[in-house]
Amino acid sequence: MDLGLAGKKALVTGATKGLGRAIAETLLAEGASVAICARDAEGVEAAVAELSSQGEVCGSAVDAGDLESLSGWINSSSEQLGGIDIYVHNTSGKPQRKLEGWINNFNIDLMSLVGGVGAAQEALADGGGSLISIGTTATAEHFASGSGSYSAFKAAVTNWTLGQAQVLGAQGIRCNVVSPGPIMVEGGDWDGIKQGMPEFYEATQKTHPQGDLGLPEDVANAVAFLSGDAAKHINGVNLTVDGGFLKRVNF
Repeated sequence: MDLGLAGKKALVTGATKGLGRAIAETLLAEGASVAICARDAEGVEAAVAELSSQGEVCGSAVDAGDLESLSGWINSSSEQLGGIDIYVHNTSGKPQRKLEGWINNFNIDLMSLVGGVGAAQEALADGGGSLISIGTTATAEHFASGSGSYSAFKAAVTNWTLGQAQVLGAQGIRCNVVSPGPIMVEGGDWDGIKQGMPEFYEATQKTHPQGDLGLPEDVANAVAFLSGDAAKHINGVNLTVDGGFLKRVNF
């Protein structure tokens, strides 16, 4: 199946590792050109060097919570790639308990989405574009006591993105969300849980219908599908990628 990604220009935030890195790799494999960003300059430089053998890729160190810096990266990436067809909002902060941490996550998770889409909107609308926001199944049901800020802002990200399906959809920009369940990322949260809280990790595995956690490429494949022309009539969808982990039944 041809996903219709060849020749597309994609921007992916938070893409030096984890889900963002897998998304960038998958889009490149499908023939898209990709611009990435992250806060760590050395990490961005290394990722660009490693990904360059797979296709056209560029990247910059960006603090997504700084909207001026983020907008500058979006504009420069658009110039370098020759436009923007796909914008993947993957940036997210760690769960926070203190008020200052919540405020920081408000900027990183939510305002970077609103500001980033605002900066990319004109380019995305030129010929029809695709916005993909990365959500989480933790917005659908309570999972862990320490995930409050993460779940709350991901819920806001999901709500805003799906609402834009009506607003930006009129401009030819499709707006969808991909919501992963527990995903095993090397060096990521679930890897840390496996090492530091093995009983909790094993209990989660046992309640999973497929017997194990998902992988980054599972999420990346969903993003790639929704990004391409093969999904041109899909707009306003929250696609869960969790192997059936959620217990809810929606009609």
